[in-house]
Amino acid sequence: MTPRARTGRRVLLTVVFALFIGTIIGLYLSDMADASAVKKAGVLAAPSSLHQVINNLRNLIVGLLVVLATLFLTVGGVRYILAGGDPGEVEAAKKTLRYAALGYGIAALAPLLVSILKGIVGT
Repeated sequence: MTPRARTGRRVLLTVVFALFIGTIIGLYLSDMADASAVKKAGVLAAPSSLHQVINNLRNLIVGLLVVLATLFLTVGGVRYILAGGDPGEVEAAKKTLRYAALGYGIAALAPLLVSILKGIVGT
């Protein structure tokens, strides 16, 4: 097998692995989110209180953070594989992976941040 074919296979495996991990984390975080805003028919209900608006906002923020963190994880993994031993490129890839971990951490802490916001607002 040629080195180029091995690199292509590694890139593909990294992308698939990153998407798998991102999906698992996204499902875990969505289970933590409150899904009371969705009716049985799957249509979003009109928010009836500030509490529900804040929960809807939290769900949106967590979803966006997980998507962005998964994108950063994928890009960082691909950059790391394609670095080819170049120290500058390896460091840039590691930085991207750190940002992805930070994004997942913030997404996991979003419910706590919303509860602090609820305490400040007084709902």
